[in-house]
This record gives sequence, C-alpha cells and structure tokens, in this order.
Amino acid sequence: MNIPFIDLKTQYRRMEDRLRARIDAVLDHGRYINGPEVTELEEKLAEFAGTRFSVACSSGTDALLMPLMAWDIKPGDAVFTTPFTFIATAEVIALLGATPVFVDIEPDTFNICPKALEREIETVVREGELNPKAVIPVDLFGLCADYDAIEAVAAKRGLIVLQDAAQSMGAEYKGKRAGSMGRAAATSFYPAKPLGGYGDGGAVFTDDENLYQILKSVREHGLGHHRYENVRIGINGRLDSLQAAVLLTKLEDFPEELEARQRVADWYGAKLKTVTTPVVPEGYRSAWAQYSVLVDQRQNVLDRLKEAGIPHTIYYPKPLHLQPAFAKLGYQTGDYPVSESASRRIFSLPMNPFLEEAHIDRIAEVLNG
Repeated sequence: MNIPFIDLKTQYRRMEDRLRARIDAVLDHGRYINGPEVTELEEKLAEFAGTRFSVACSSGTDALLMPLMAWDIKPGDAVFTTPFTFIATAEVIALLGATPVFVDIEPDTFNICPKALEREIETVVREGELNPKAVIPVDLFGLCADYDAIEAVAAKRGLIVLQDAAQSMGAEYKGKRAGSMGRAAATSFYPAKPLGGYGDGGAVFTDDENLYQILKSVREHGLGHHRYENVRIGINGRLDSLQAAVLLTKLEDFPEELEARQRVADWYGAKLKTVTTPVVPEGYRSAWAQYSVLVDQRQNVLDRLKEAGIPHTIYYPKPLHLQPAFAKLGYQTGDYPVSESASRRIFSLPMNPFLEEAHIDRIAEVLNG
C-alpha cells in the first residue's frame, strides 16, 4: 500500500483545469511582479484570516522578518521565542542583530509556555543587558499557541507579539482564525504547508494600517512614493504573480481540505494505541500541518515503520538552543528540558487531506504491533 506523506499530486489533479486557467491568465497579461493576482490574493487572505490587511511576500521567513524590520528591532533588543521550531523563527531575530531568548514549551501542545515566558522576561529585565522588545510564539504543527495568556504576559512589559502562523493557516483559537492574533502575524506558503504554493511564498497579517503601509515599503526596498524613492532600508520580498495564481486556486479548496485533515486526525486519534497522540485544547482547532506523536525508544518504532514502507520524519531532532548556529548564546543541554525531551521522542506520520481510512488502519496496525 502506497501511503504518501504529503500528496501534492492528487491535489493538483483535482484542480488542474482551474489552476492552468489562472496561470494562463498571468502568462497572457505578463505582469509577473505585482500583478492583479497578488492584490486579489491579499484581499482574500485578509478576509479568510479576519484581518483588515495582508501583505503577500516571497517566503515565510520574510514574513517574519518584515514586521521586525518595521518595528526597528535591533542590536541590544531581546526577542523571546521557542527553541522547538524551525530555525527561521529565531534566524530573523539574529539577522537584525537582536538576541533570541528561548522559552521552553508546554509538554502537551509543544507551544511556548506562558509561565516560562514570564520567567524569561523577568530574568532579562533583572540582568539589564538587553531590552525586552517582542515575543514570537509559534503555532507548532498547526495548533495555535495560548495567545490570551501570552499577550497578557507581554502587555506587562510592553512587548510586541508577532504570531508565527507559518504552520497554522486555517487553524482557530477561541473563535478567531490564525493570522489574527498579536500585533501582526506571519505565515508561509512553502509547498508542504496546509496552504502551499509551488515555490516559496508568505504573507503578513495585521489590523494596523500604519504597519501595513510600512510593510509594503519594507517588502520593496524601502519604497516611498515612487519606485526610485527609498525612505527606509528594505528587502526584495515580493510574491510573484504566478505563485499568487496558484494560491488563489488552492484557497478555493482550502476549507474543504481543512475538514479532510481533521477527519484524518480523528482517525489517528481513535486508532493509535501505543503512542502519545496530539492534544487539542477546548476552543482550539488545528490546521494539522503535521500529525506528530511521542514515543519512548523512538528508533525501534521508526525501524518498524521503515520496514513496512510507511513514510515518517522527525520535527525537530535538535532544539534551536543546541544548534551550532546559536552556539555563541551559550546555552547548554538541560536548559530547556521539555523541548529537549520532545526532540528525543517525537516523530510525524503522514498527514494530508487525501489519506483514506485504510491508510490510517495500516499505520495503526504497524504502530500498535
């Protein structure tokens, strides 16, 4: 039985005619940069997320970087985030010369722990070497972080909250969609994401009109009133019209695919008996970017999956505070025990909207022994 980890081929076949029509329209008008598809996508993304504005850009990494640039994050600033995520979240902090300060996670949701965040902020304030400036919670594997608690902690010290919704487009938190939390939110359209393009892409969401205008400037080399007036340092962060055309097509089917992802997650939850399955708190709805489970003696389990031909992967085998890229920060093994434990025990199973119950039955058969 062939079980695809991510099934972009089936998705393409279901929307091929509509997708080709969208792409052909771009080829016909020839506006490959800042074409009408980009504007249309921004409007529909904002409507979907429930925000006033969205700014499409070239990657999820740039979507994180652009708000930090707009807020003038700089050397001497501390930006708090989780060590249990992809490097891009902390990388953008370091690129601006600021200091990533890591915060351990909750053991059940894998998202940043609000109580630990408060402790880390107080430590930085007490030491007095850095200026606490912002918090970047990550919605890991498609599940939103606890934004009510996080924003309450951040507000005590006047910190800005930037939602990293790279994995959570389509998720919900207490009646609000991912993208609508914090001062701004960033998402990714990397092909493997729940809403993915056919290349890199991203978007920033906000209700702040002044920030919206600055983000558009930052995205295009610090653009002023015309293309040869540069009022700030920016980046080349534009989203191509062809990628916007792809995303517009996929956005049409996205609500249906989210329902299908939830159905697959429900099958997993009902059938898996020998691993710790994901927790979704009351009032939350995951986008199920990944279906990640915990198990002791992980390698033995992965060997069984490999022998059975079932694809799997590990997100993330080494927390960021132990990565060589951040060695100069001086973190040691044991500094963030919950993240380190998760890294030793976690692995992800196939998750896509086109899995059938028979696929999950086979995976459960192998895992349950």
